[in-house]
Amino acid sequence: MPALEYQRYANVSIGPGTVIEPGCVIGHPPRGRADGELETIIGAGCTIRSGTVIYAGARLGDRVQTGHHALIREDNEIGDGTSIGTNAVLEAGNRIGAGCRIHSGCFLELVTLGDEVFVGPNVVFTDDPHPPCPRYAECKRGAIVENRARLGANSTLLPGVRVGSGALVGAGSLVAADVPPGTVAAGNPARAIKAVAELSCGAGLYARPYAWLEEQ
Repeated sequence: MPALEYQRYANVSIGPGTVIEPGCVIGHPPRGRADGELETIIGAGCTIRSGTVIYAGARLGDRVQTGHHALIREDNEIGDGTSIGTNAVLEAGNRIGAGCRIHSGCFLELVTLGDEVFVGPNVVFTDDPHPPCPRYAECKRGAIVENRARLGANSTLLPGVRVGSGALVGAGSLVAADVPPGTVAAGNPARAIKAVAELSCGAGLYARPYAWLEEQ
């Protein structure tokens, strides 16, 4: 098999040990930009799986992984060790911390994630309170999710909301207001139910959920 079976544009930097599978597109210029005008950086030890498209101006840290057919647009910054699932779409302007898990089918734009944030399958972040407003980027922008928060599958976060550190959002929830740190919130709209520290492990494997974090 030839060493290079993906499309690579100009001004792309790829770190040692990174594997880019066939069928990827790396450094695609955004609309209005010339080939090579923006630098694209992919760190060391990454795995970029087939079908992934990474636009020029994206910056990926070390050991980042993508699933098949992930899309990462320009002006994305992705921290070390983060995983981006199959068919996930990262539109422009996201700031993603280290060690995050963004599952398959997620949609993010102008979102800020702290470190070790868990984003379940098909989570949607919105960024425009009154679509399609031509000045949405000057408005509330995307959501902010702090360190080690967890977002259940199929939840939706409205523009400008903040999910505090260590919070847990239940699957299928609509987050229309801030979620305090360490809080379990669920429903449509999501409301605080209890503290994460009050949760129990139904299988009896741990004293309580997330107790394993105290061992790290």
